[in-house]
Amino acid sequence: MLSRLVLVSGSALKNSGSFGACVVQASRSLHSSTQNLAPVPPLPEKGGKVRHGIFPEELFTLLYPKTGVTGPYMLGTGLLLYMLSKEIYVINHETFAAASIGAVIIYGVKKYGPNVAAFADKLNEEKVAKAHEVKELAVTSLVQAIEDEKKEQWRAEGRQMLFDAKRNNVAMLLEINYRERLHMVTNEVKKRLNYQVELQNLQRRMEQEHMVNWVEQNVIKSITPQQEKESIAKCISDLKVLAKATQARATV
Repeated sequence: MLSRLVLVSGSALKNSGSFGACVVQASRSLHSSTQNLAPVPPLPEKGGKVRHGIFPEELFTLLYPKTGVTGPYMLGTGLLLYMLSKEIYVINHETFAAASIGAVIIYGVKKYGPNVAAFADKLNEEKVAKAHEVKELAVTSLVQAIEDEKKEQWRAEGRQMLFDAKRNNVAMLLEINYRERLHMVTNEVKKRLNYQVELQNLQRRMEQEHMVNWVEQNVIKSITPQQEKESIAKCISDLKVLAKATQARATV
């Protein structure tokens, strides 16, 4: 009777929608498919609720709509009685040993579980803090690297302006050098032209002096002693006439 009840309850649960979806989901997670390439959701920091230490709360909420509040307990009791009646599970000394070990484990969990959990949480928090510290350092270094890169790009743009200014300076220096050389050439040409003008003037002046001296010498050479005496006498007579005329004017 109990075995028949258990089989009927199991078939009813299997045909139910929610339990079937759970079975399909579990079967899908076991075989390899393309779904394993999907992003894995983050693991919960705390486990789900359980009853009696090992039975998940979802099992009870799954059976409540079909069997009511006492359904899960009746299902567990029926499965246990079925296994015992059919001698699927035989009680022996290993059963008592397992019960003793289980009692010791339960006592240890109840006694030392909170302390161990607090120690594990502390270690986990330290690891998370270290991970956050490493992350902040990495983010800070990357931000600094980005700022340095932006500064280098700004310097590269300024370097182009600096190169343009240097090109302008070089062009101005070349223009100044060209104009200085042009002025130097102009001055040299002007000096040479002035030299040629002075040379021509000197030559003309020397020719004139030479001509005057030559004419004077030739004129002096052409005068005879008789002509010289006559010219002296003529000059003396002219001076006497001029003296008489001057005296006459004075007396008047």
